[in-house]
Amino acid sequence: MACKFCGPKLSLCGLVLSVWGIIQLTLMGVFYQIRSVALLEDLPLGEHHESITDFLQDVEVGYTTNAYNCWIAALLYVITLVISGHQFWMNNRSSVSM
Repeated sequence: MACKFCGPKLSLCGLVLSVWGIIQLTLMGVFYQIRSVALLEDLPLGEHHESITDFLQDVEVGYTTNAYNCWIAALLYVITLVISGHQFWMNNRSSVSM
């Protein structure tokens, strides 16, 4: 029994967007993990810090948290890739058999 819930164009769009999302978010996760200075502005830092040590600790936590968030989002895109790939395969299989 076929379980198609999106057409061939939507499933192909999902495939392309998923591949792009996986590449982009994986690279962003890597850059957060290596503490890229260009991404410092995107860290959720507080306004005031008692000392430089508190600031550095807050920066380290921010980089690590953002890296994990990027990798989790990339894994969600992998799930989307699998679902879109399955739908693309189902649509192509049914169009060939007709």
